[in-house]
Amino acid sequence: MSRADVCVVACAEAFRGDGEILAAGIGGAITVLAARLARLTFEPELLTHDGVCLLTGDVPALGQAPEVVEGWLPFRDHLWLVLNGRRHVMLGASQIDRYGNTNISCIGDWARPRAQLLGVRGAPGNTRCDPTSYWIPRHSTRTFVPQVDMVSGLGTNRGAFELRRVVTDLAVLDFGTADGSMRLVSVHPGVSVDDVVAATGFELTGLPGNVTRTREPTGEELRVLDRLDPDRLRDREVAA
Repeated sequence: MSRADVCVVACAEAFRGDGEILAAGIGGAITVLAARLARLTFEPELLTHDGVCLLTGDVPALGQAPEVVEGWLPFRDHLWLVLNGRRHVMLGASQIDRYGNTNISCIGDWARPRAQLLGVRGAPGNTRCDPTSYWIPRHSTRTFVPQVDMVSGLGTNRGAFELRRVVTDLAVLDFGTADGSMRLVSVHPGVSVDDVVAATGFELTGLPGNVTRTREPTGEELRVLDRLDPDRLRDREVAA
């Protein structure tokens, strides 16, 4: 079992209880694997897609085309799902603050940024209308900042629909506090609470509190992951 295996399962747990909703992993192997693992184990009603426009009837391995196609999802229908809260997306973020405001647009002053990134993309609509979770493969003070340089995705203090959880290479965090600020839920095996605090650029709410250890994958989950990702692309996203 690798740290990446733990991270995939922690991301998959974000979809638990979603039922028949489009589960969309964005930005890499781990988020895509998380949606597919959830569907194949504890959340069989989830809808998954091929990363483009096909709804998949089966759950293929990474890089493989589906053998069963349930339907196609043109951009107009995709927007309908977003506007009606029928999509749970797991996004990345270059910056995130204690209320879950995120930035994928630029670093530095907006009028003259030091680095131009992606733009806001679909983050405003997703965070305003749908459940949203985040996968951040490098938990550091460069990413977990007191204030984001530009708000791309809404935080709990700006009207986010539901920020479900934040999974990093160190821990799982959520916003289940009275004021919607970020708290530490669990640390991954081999990681301490102090490691997470040192890598976070703001105070986490509720510490010291009931911080547990992130659950490890079951044997069945590891077998499913090996079938979905035989080349272990997931390990490339998480430092050993």
